[in-house]
Amino acid sequence: MSVLSFGELLIDFVAQEMGVTVGDASGFVKAPGGAPANVAAAVARLGGRGAFMGQLGEDPFGHYLAGVLAAERVDIRGITFSSEARTALAFVSNTADGDRSFMFYRHPSADMLMQPAAVDTAIIDAYQAFHYGSITFICEPAASALRLALDHALAADKFISYDPNLRLPLWASEAAAKAGMLAGLDYANLLKISEEELHFLSGGDVGVLWRERMQLICVTYGAAGAAAYLRDGSCIKAEGYAVRALDTTGAGDAFVAAMLTSILAHKNDWREHLPQILDFANAVGALTCLQKGAIPSLPTRDAALAFQRERGGR
Repeated sequence: MSVLSFGELLIDFVAQEMGVTVGDASGFVKAPGGAPANVAAAVARLGGRGAFMGQLGEDPFGHYLAGVLAAERVDIRGITFSSEARTALAFVSNTADGDRSFMFYRHPSADMLMQPAAVDTAIIDAYQAFHYGSITFICEPAASALRLALDHALAADKFISYDPNLRLPLWASEAAAKAGMLAGLDYANLLKISEEELHFLSGGDVGVLWRERMQLICVTYGAAGAAAYLRDGSCIKAEGYAVRALDTTGAGDAFVAAMLTSILAHKNDWREHLPQILDFANAVGALTCLQKGAIPSLPTRDAALAFQRERGGR
């Protein structure tokens, strides 16, 4: 079970109080984050081999983040450091139910300036799966670096996973966001998409998202659970696990990691195990909501299995 994630790694400054805006918060808790990096760390927490490829600033935050991933046993050979821009920052506030709003500092950030020449394809070769998000498609030269990595992963017959990860404030317009996020579908074997993203991209119609290489579409509905759609038209649904959410940041990324590690563990017959895989992914996502920050809150496989047993896992 080995996954390489490509994209952004940043500092999330999470508001200390619930139910306030970023501007009204009296203080923030520093937490490592960034969707692709969260997936890499979650894979490692779940007992797989996780790797991260991307660019950080040659600054204290950048080196701190690389150290965090290394401490999580994530392969960081694919990280490069830039002196041209600083590590990205995001300020996050949570509503009373744990939902989030973001304010980003990327003008530009180091990840946006990653050059195609920085992509080490030998690292891609060393992993079974390749995971990416839409944020890297926003700006050049990082978009070209990601496409080079994806083309190599396709040629090497890797299992490829995509999370569109809607962050409208980072795009020039809603139209640009929709076009960029849809373009990312063409590479994926697995699409993980939230209910909000599904409505944004397709008006709620899963059918229009299928692409030639796609084998599975997972739609997440937060506390309500998730649904998995297969090319034969079948759909498997799994109820969510009710928890008192403190911060939902990283829950979707943890869900992706659980799906990927489980699919890779059942490489030849994962479709037969899909109900159990989906239930496990829901449990992992729910546990991630119990603490502030993404990477610090990711559960281990043993913790997730124990949580399922306690809750009468389906």
